[in-house]
Amino acid sequence: MAESKSLPLTRAIRWDTVVGVLLIVVLLLSFGFVDGFGNALNLSFLIGNTLPIALIALPMTMLVVAGEIDLSVASTAGLSGAVMGALWNQGLTIELIIPLCLLLGLACGLVNGLLVTKLGLPSLAVTIGTLAAYRGLAQIILGSDAVTDFPTQYLDFAAGRIGDTFIPYALLPFLVLLAIAVVVLHATPFGRSLFAVGASEEAARFAGVRVKRNKLLLFAATGLMASLTGIFWALHYASARYDNATGLELAVIAAVLLGGIDFDGGKGTLGGAVAGVFLLGTLQNVMSLVDVSAQSQIVVTGVLLVISVLGPRVAKQIALNRAGRRAA
Repeated sequence: MAESKSLPLTRAIRWDTVVGVLLIVVLLLSFGFVDGFGNALNLSFLIGNTLPIALIALPMTMLVVAGEIDLSVASTAGLSGAVMGALWNQGLTIELIIPLCLLLGLACGLVNGLLVTKLGLPSLAVTIGTLAAYRGLAQIILGSDAVTDFPTQYLDFAAGRIGDTFIPYALLPFLVLLAIAVVVLHATPFGRSLFAVGASEEAARFAGVRVKRNKLLLFAATGLMASLTGIFWALHYASARYDNATGLELAVIAAVLLGGIDFDGGKGTLGGAVAGVFLLGTLQNVMSLVDVSAQSQIVVTGVLLVISVLGPRVAKQIALNRAGRRAA
């Protein structure tokens, strides 16, 4: 009887739960021991600086669940910001520029998706190539210029907060997007099909899942969200440059995998991914407050990426070993 009760307990302790608990612990320790962490301005900075990672993490989670990856997201964001700056210099209105940049991001995602689904190329190789191509296009379009004179109301929305609270205005639309993503991934046939594809693409195809179409939609959504991130980045930091968001793909992938999304596909939750995003963002904020260098922060991000890959596998192996000993 004792054995039958302990088995569900083992299964219930999932990696995403561990990350959520760890996020709470890190927050409590930071509030208690890190000077300046708990003031409203710093918390607003923390959330605002984390939102670019969080935005791309939404479609990236679905993509990794389906067994694919997109390393070109940061370059797509940079390209979107560069085009935004160039079009603003040409005199177009921001209301026209934003939808044009979103269409550009959608097109970038479709290029990736078509190369993967129609030509059968591996997404890792494809998006390494487009990572370089999109960044190169951004540099050609804007050069080394920095465009900073965007309309004040857009800058205020992207970087401002609600009254004297710590809540940025930009957090509200993100929460709407998060709610939509959670419903799509965890409460629709499309979302369930992504887990099936990630677990076994061949089995999913035999079960009637339109694998190529679904993957194409995911790449398109990832490109669209990367473009939205590029727009937000340019407005939040009041600067459109070709090198905006450089290296962001590493942070996104580290956060998603840290949140328990299986790199082999077929497993994970958006709750875990978001917990991973804000755990990484909190750690980066704390390191900045205690004067840890930017280079050291990159090292920490790399270490977390390794831990995020090894951690769930080690936990799974421990659970299997325990189950084996009980069965024996």
